[in-house]
Amino acid sequence: MTELQKVFKPAATIAVVIPCYNVAAHIAQVIQGLPSYISWIIAVDDCSRDDTAGILEQLQTENPQLVYLRHEVNQGVGGAMLSGYQKALELGAEIIVKLDGDGQMDPENIEPLIRPILRGKAEFTKGNRFRDFRALRAMPLGRRIGNLGLSFIIKAASGYWNIFDPTNGFTAIKNETLAVLDYSKIHKRYYFETSMLQELYFVNAVVQDVPMKARYGDEISGLSTIQTLFEFPPKLLLAFFRRIILKYYLIDFNVASLFIMVGLPLFCAGLAYGLFSYYRYVSMDVGAPTGTVVIPTLMIILGFQLLLSAISYDVNNYPQKNNGVD
Repeated sequence: MTELQKVFKPAATIAVVIPCYNVAAHIAQVIQGLPSYISWIIAVDDCSRDDTAGILEQLQTENPQLVYLRHEVNQGVGGAMLSGYQKALELGAEIIVKLDGDGQMDPENIEPLIRPILRGKAEFTKGNRFRDFRALRAMPLGRRIGNLGLSFIIKAASGYWNIFDPTNGFTAIKNETLAVLDYSKIHKRYYFETSMLQELYFVNAVVQDVPMKARYGDEISGLSTIQTLFEFPPKLLLAFFRRIILKYYLIDFNVASLFIMVGLPLFCAGLAYGLFSYYRYVSMDVGAPTGTVVIPTLMIILGFQLLLSAISYDVNNYPQKNNGVD
């Protein structure tokens, strides 16, 4: 624990929720390493098959701040977090931090993670391991590539174009924001972090990245690359269309709504007309008239420009503080 952590006394009740699944080798060290200003430690054993339950029961007798919950049926990291979040709200926590039980997350980062919330600059904060290039080398190559690829897609699906490393699970959230989220829309397994961002967007929550070092030891990730490739893209595509329809046609209607309404049909119609004309005249082995070439070309260009304008509007209109004051 750093000297700054010893004197740091946030003006809020802080709870740390730790989802636990087969973390017997790490959980005691994780809990013992938490800073002294934490009011509540909520450990949720998600039906572990090792000695996690026994260790947590023993730690609970030694630490009055520790609240131990256990799932009789495995629900996934999201299910464990939802149970922990509900308990934290019952206990009156004002800021709730998510910290994994496998030792991947450094407790020293809790302080910078909650500072933007304490200062009123954000309602939800998350770690970003891609700011520290030297520490990033310690991250497995597969995870680096996967995070880079997913980051852009999740930006589009969630609407938070200002963030990076979106699958980072080291997060903090304000209690008022957590209380208004629709839990039924939050995924209970490895899509949890992404689904949280998607639901935060609809309550207009301000999300901020907090730079932190990547830390990996002998733990094994439960999320496989194959699982990510097959499970995430369909969910992200559906989330993207849901966000556009709700944000630009049901919740609000603005200039981007018009750009999409006009640009998308124009682009698709021009593309379809151009391909049809090309096939038709090639099959007849004659040259296409100038007008037949120009009309679909103009439709495609105009439609594409309108869609680009809609994208530009969307990129610059993620939820953010109005005053812009630090």
